[in-house]
Formats: sequence, structure tokens, C-alpha cells
Amino acid sequence: MTGFGSASGTADGVDLSLELRSVNSRHLKLHFRIPPGTERWEEALREEIAASVSRGHVDVTLRLGSPAGEGAGASAPVFRLDEVRARAFVDALRDLQERWGLAGEVDIGLVGRCDRLLVEASSDPVETVSEGALREVAIAAVAQLVEMRVREGERLADDLTARVGALLAGLSEVETLAPRRLERESERLRRSIRELAQDIEVDPDRLAREIAFIADKWDVSEELVRARAHLEAFRDLLGSPSEEPVGKRLSFLGQELLREVNTIGSKANDATIARIVVEMKNELESLREQNENVE
Repeated sequence: MTGFGSASGTADGVDLSLELRSVNSRHLKLHFRIPPGTERWEEALREEIAASVSRGHVDVTLRLGSPAGEGAGASAPVFRLDEVRARAFVDALRDLQERWGLAGEVDIGLVGRCDRLLVEASSDPVETVSEGALREVAIAAVAQLVEMRVREGERLADDLTARVGALLAGLSEVETLAPRRLERESERLRRSIRELAQDIEVDPDRLAREIAFIADKWDVSEELVRARAHLEAFRDLLGSPSEEPVGKRLSFLGQELLREVNTIGSKANDATIARIVVEMKNELESLREQNENVE
């Protein structure tokens, strides 16, 4: 299914921008376009996408940058306090003050003058951005992507429902024609046998059994029942309120339907039924193509 989702945010002093573009595919395929050094984030992005998307070729584009208003390469250095060293420094001064009876206060000014307690924070965004911040942006982008795919899914469901209706109409025609065709073919067999065996005495019971045996090979009632059951199950899945993916189940039902319709066609021995079967197979081919787009 096709769709687009994007999200952005600022985390740990770094701008994050994530874009997701999906096109139709029978399976989930992810293609990453991410900055060098961020390969370790692929798994987190993959998890967030796969949690909501099960089919489609998804292009994942991640961009990193400085916060708005800061030029690339022109931002001032960022420092942080080495708290462990600072605590040890303050404790040592206070201990010295107490033991030697020194006057004065150990305050922020004194700590600030000791430049060894300040370390420059990493300017590499890969080192500063947390995985949690990345996941938040990914969740927002995936939600937008899914929303767009849901809208497309609703349109696909309308199309598939119309095709199911056409297939049910075809089945109804065959259900009406099949018994008549069976009676007609059985009578034709009886007539042919009587013409061939004019001078031969034929056991009526044996003749009836043989005709019933041949007629059973032409009977498509079981195939019609199974095909109707598959179509009704297909229609129920289309109308299901469940948020679980149904695409693979729809594909399976489509395969089973094609098998039953092929069997009906091979047993038909009737021009009208054969024509209906061809029309149904055309609908099933369209159904199969659309199923590949359904999640």
C-alpha cells in the first residue's frame, strides 16, 4: 500500500527529521537512507515500523541537523560539568578548609575557575541523541504513514467488495444453470444409449447407476458451496473492525476461490457456464492484484 509519513523534533540539541514513503509490495521491505554513523539506529527504526506495517516497500530517510537558528559549523562549543570530578574537588577544598582553618566560601565562582572540571560535550549528533528521542519521532512518522494507508485501504475495500458482489452474482447464475445442465446431460446420455442399444436388452437399474456415476463427475454442487463460503469469508474480512492485518488471509481465500472456479469450469460441459467461469476468473485476477496491495 502507498503512503507517506514524516515527523521532526529537537532532541538533545539536535534536529531530527524522519520521512517514510511506502509503495506496494507483497512483503515488508525497508530501505534506509540515514547519515553515516547512525547504522546502530536501524534496528530501533525497524522495530517501530514493523510494529504497525506488515506489507510494502518503505523508504526510510533520516536527517540530522543543528537546531533552527544555528548555522552549520558556527555554533558555539557546548560544555558540561564533570560532576564526579567537581564533587571530589569541592569535598577536598572543604576538608582542607576545615583542617587548616581557612576562611572563605567554596562557591560556584571557585568551581567555575577550575577549567579542568568543564569538558566539551560531543558535537557528534550520533553521540548526543538518545534512542528514546529517535523512537518518539519514529512513532509520530509511522502514525502519519498508517493513517494515509488506512484511507487507501478503505478505497481498496470498496473496490474489492464490488468484485466480491460480481463473483457472488456469477455463482448464483451457475447455481441456477448447473442442475438444469445435469438433467439435460443425463437425458442426453439415456437417449444416446437407447439409440446405440436398440437390439440389445439393457438393464434399467444398471443404466440408471451408470448414468448417475457419470452425472456425479459433472456435479459442481460441492464446488459451488465451497466457493460461496470462501466469498462470504472474504467479505467478512473486508468488513471486520479488527486492526489486525488481513491481506495474507485475503490472498489465501483468493487462491482457494480460483481453485474452485477452475474445477467448476473443467466440469461445466456447458457453453453458458463456461462463459460465466471465464468472467469470474477475470474478476479473480483483478482481486488477486488488489490483494497484493492490502495489508
